[in-house]
Amino acid sequence: MNFSGSYRAGDVHFLLKPLALHDFVDVPEKEYLIQSGQRHYSEMLSPESLPSERYLTQFRQACTANLERMAGDCLALATLIGQRRSGAITLVSLARAGTPVGVVLKHLIGVVLQRDVTHYSVSILRDRGIDQVALEYILAAGHAPESIVFVDGWTGKGVISRELEAAIAEFNVRRGTCIDGGLYVLSDLAGTAACAASCDDYLIPSSILNATVSGLISRSILNEAIGPGDFHGCVYYQQFELHDQSQRFADELVAQALAMAPLPCALAPMDKEQAATVSRDYMRAALAQHGVKDINMIKPGIGEATRVLLRRTPRLLILRDAGAPEVVHLVLLAEEKNILVQVDPGLPYHAVSLIRNAVDG
Repeated sequence: MNFSGSYRAGDVHFLLKPLALHDFVDVPEKEYLIQSGQRHYSEMLSPESLPSERYLTQFRQACTANLERMAGDCLALATLIGQRRSGAITLVSLARAGTPVGVVLKHLIGVVLQRDVTHYSVSILRDRGIDQVALEYILAAGHAPESIVFVDGWTGKGVISRELEAAIAEFNVRRGTCIDGGLYVLSDLAGTAACAASCDDYLIPSSILNATVSGLISRSILNEAIGPGDFHGCVYYQQFELHDQSQRFADELVAQALAMAPLPCALAPMDKEQAATVSRDYMRAALAQHGVKDINMIKPGIGEATRVLLRRTPRLLILRDAGAPEVVHLVLLAEEKNILVQVDPGLPYHAVSLIRNAVDG
């Protein structure tokens, strides 16, 4: 099914199969099943709840503080995409953190760059790759392989950008296509993206919320409900419609970015090698320091740390400065969930979350 979630019809085509899912798994059980190897994380969903009013206040404050920065980075990324693609552009955002960015880019590329642009949002899953049925759909719709640009919000350790590159390389070999498997992001903490507006760990406001800033779409699902010819699945949270921020947030970003356009000069390339070095060095040290064997249990950067506190079972929240405005929402989440907070002034990121070992206790 091709639908737009809670966005306007032309803003995005979600290539996802809506599921009437009622058998949610609570977070502790999901964590145990994932870590014990009994289920893949993509096979299960935990129920989402609306943010508390205190937490929603933090989202509004994050927008006040950083909406201009995010809008500027969206404008920069749109400009970079325009420089790297000729002709029509096919944006393919990675559901769901990439979706708000893709919606904004779609408008900026169309209005500022005056280019034909279409925006799809598709599923990609760690260890499962990108939705091949969705890719086939995009090609069958007449979009040139060389027009495709993959978009996400940020990189953490670079797992998804590497997953994307590998999956697209395999797809190209099998189909004889020449799709660029590079990832385009606002902030590339891992130094693994093909193109980024920044390598800074700053508070991207959309990273604070889940479905209510991403078209009311759940994280994507790949389980027995998905047939061989189906798109990956999702749940549409219709019950949250009165509380949805998605369209308003995107509209505010577009308006802010249009007010800043056009960018006055050529954009300097990001120092990917430096970001990659910082990422590798930190992960190596963190694994040893915290006695962690699975690298997937460490989530660096504000965006990834927030995701852990929202939908996983956190063991520890590490902050460079617990009083920094960028992490106020994380302090609130840790307080609400009784999660231990550790301050490390030498942390190369604003925040890092560790996931609790659900198997060994």
